[in-house]
Amino acid sequence: MLDFADQCYQLSNHKFDVTSGVLRKLWTFDGGNNIPQQSQIDQLMQQVGWEKVNWQKPFITLLTDMEIDFGGIGKEYAVDQSAQLIHKAISEPVLINYGGDIFATAPRNPNTPWVIGVDDPKHTGESAIGKIQLYQGGLATSGDARRFLLKDNIRYSHILDPETGWPIPNAPHSVTVVANSCLEAGMLATFAILQGDKARNFLGQQKVNYWCE
Repeated sequence: MLDFADQCYQLSNHKFDVTSGVLRKLWTFDGGNNIPQQSQIDQLMQQVGWEKVNWQKPFITLLTDMEIDFGGIGKEYAVDQSAQLIHKAISEPVLINYGGDIFATAPRNPNTPWVIGVDDPKHTGESAIGKIQLYQGGLATSGDARRFLLKDNIRYSHILDPETGWPIPNAPHSVTVVANSCLEAGMLATFAILQGDKARNFLGQQKVNYWCE
């Protein structure tokens, strides 16, 4: 997990940073309007930065009060690991769903895909805005449909820029990606959000099936 976190950090030009979870001490994305002060963010940013971490397998050393947060990749990793265990145990096709992080071990029936509804971020949990046919592989979604702040008609996503301590501006509300693994799908979905208004251009370059709203 730490090796993969390091790869994500490098591939995302330092935007995907597992040390940035400490910022949740200031940001609580409960739909309210509580925006922290810049001075608070500046102080906490001293505890953010993967480049400050010394990772020499099997030892990791962090500065005082720094944290590691696998929230951006942990559940996707669990989905893929579950898929491997299930594949060894049974031959029937299985769809694994851990809160929207999904993996299909095989088509539902021969040449028949699983049909996954795409949640409408403006009416989350109530309606779908589309559907994705998944034959085999992983699917993951990233966005602010359920976790955001709203103040002065500005919507703040829960995905933070580890270089500023602030939510990514002008990002899509929701990005869903299909890839070979759930971990890869989740990584690309989050990378896209981190691109802000360039998310669609980024996704188009990856040559994967996606839904961006």
